[in-house]
Amino acid sequence: MAKQAILKSLGDVDIRLLRVFVVVSACNGIAASELELNIGKSTISRHISDLEARLGLRLCNRGPSGFSLTPEGEQVLKLTTHLLTQIDEFRSGVDAIQSTLSGTIRFGLYDQSSANPNAQIDKAIEKFDELAPNVSLEISLDTLTALEANILNGSLDLAVMPIYQTSSMLTYTEIYSAKMNLYCAKGHPLFGRDTRGLDPKTTLAAHKYAGYSFNSPNMRVTNMLGLERAASVRDEEALALLVQSGRYLGILGDHVIHGIGGRSKFWPLFTEDVSYAVPFAAITRKRHRADRKAETFLDCLIDAHAP
Repeated sequence: MAKQAILKSLGDVDIRLLRVFVVVSACNGIAASELELNIGKSTISRHISDLEARLGLRLCNRGPSGFSLTPEGEQVLKLTTHLLTQIDEFRSGVDAIQSTLSGTIRFGLYDQSSANPNAQIDKAIEKFDELAPNVSLEISLDTLTALEANILNGSLDLAVMPIYQTSSMLTYTEIYSAKMNLYCAKGHPLFGRDTRGLDPKTTLAAHKYAGYSFNSPNMRVTNMLGLERAASVRDEEALALLVQSGRYLGILGDHVIHGIGGRSKFWPLFTEDVSYAVPFAAITRKRHRADRKAETFLDCLIDAHAP
């Protein structure tokens, strides 16, 4: 009887808590799910506790001995996965019944995307508006971890962002790339210097480096060069500003520096060692049947970026 009462009162709050529970289970712990959910450990822990209270079950063991699902938690996870799949299929099914696409697409972007000449997102939007003129777009700029988390929790339908790590719960469709270099700016001691033949670690050790405060595609390069952050940022515009001050080194996309002065203000360093391309992908949450609006928008993105 208690179970029936819970099912009858199942609402949006419960669905959100269940989605958090699925991510925590997939990450095998509350701390490990911070990046995926983009919320703090204390908040995640409170969400799990709230869910346990609402269900009247202990779902997981968490403490000094580590994280593990209880037998009840294992069963609830299976039921939750089935439930969320059914919700997605219901929404997609209703959408498919409608002859005309309508509603809203919630689309996330990483900052500076519009400045990249390889990005044809504007062309994709143009094509989508031709195919689905009754669908409105909600576009938001955010950090990599926030975009992923919002796709996972259902706040976004689709996002375009650089691939820096992959999640088994997401689908990645690569559409374009960005060329990255280590830069300094006018006024920096290394500006205009030919670094060919020099040792990167020795040359760069005495200079301040600005980098992202989260895991990103440039982590491999910064670790290779032994660079330690003297300043932390959350977006590329802030990073460009620090480099532009002439006091910091930073890894930026070529398209970013071209839009704010190019070689007259910025100077690439150790291009033979540091230059690399970052793939950008359209990401969606894995589901048995994709939302028709999101599927159509994804097709437009793929077509716009076709060779």
